[in-house]
Amino acid sequence: MEQPIYVAIVGTSFYFGTGFLKPGQPVQLIKDPDNRHDQEAIKAVMPPVGKIGYVANSSNTVPKGCRSAGRIYDTFDDQAIGVIRFVMKDSAIVEIVPHYEGIFIFHSTDAITLTVR
Repeated sequence: MEQPIYVAIVGTSFYFGTGFLKPGQPVQLIKDPDNRHDQEAIKAVMPPVGKIGYVANSSNTVPKGCRSAGRIYDTFDDQAIGVIRFVMKDSAIVEIVPHYEGIFIFHSTDAITLTVR
């Protein structure tokens, strides 16, 4: 059995914070090759919210037991899926999983169009 791979989502305070994050929620991890600060940047996205942070890629931000964005960057094509396992004050620990199935319920007063690929 393979060991689980964990990454930390950081920079959440620049987006929506961590107040809405809960263990079990899925997160898209999408390579961000146009990021001018980090050639191995991987953004964390939660539809329909949007970008919630980035995978930690600095020895100052990667917690013990987690991998950096640089360590996982070449292990997938354009995107991977993860599941939130732990939420802290300003970050979240995400386990990268091979697949994820779920049901999403959206409440809105506006018309919503979803495109599934």
